[in-house]
Amino acid sequence: MSEVETNTLAQAIFTVNRHAKTALKPQHLYQIKELAIKKLLAEKRARKIGLHFSKNPKYSNQYSTLLIQVADYYFHIPPAKEDFKHLEHLGELDENFRNPKTNMGLNYAKKIIYRFIDWKEPKRKPKKRNSPYYTPSSLGKMEWPPTKKFD
Repeated sequence: MSEVETNTLAQAIFTVNRHAKTALKPQHLYQIKELAIKKLLAEKRARKIGLHFSKNPKYSNQYSTLLIQVADYYFHIPPAKEDFKHLEHLGELDENFRNPKTNMGLNYAKKIIYRFIDWKEPKRKPKKRNSPYYTPSSLGKMEWPPTKKFD
């Protein structure tokens, strides 16, 4: 694989990450970002730089994120336990650093990543939606004629 493809993947990951930060339900976008980065690491097309303290700690608990370099782009993903043993902790995130700008649409970026990670859309079961005003019928649920005798 050529460097151009790695750079295109980095741009796609950057685009997905940028949209995930403002999405109402970002879980899927973060999931495909992480899968793509892990595959790039396995192929030695990305490298682990070190650990950073998170910018927005959950529930006021400080935690660390793993800094990854893909081409000219840098991303954070959750670290594995081994990363704490083998990588240097870089401290606070440098707020002045920015990834290069890219003009790639979200749908195009997702297509690139889906192709790269060989993503298969999970089969969804159609949801049966009940109205909040729906009252289940008891027709057909009662025995008729009644067999129980009350004495």
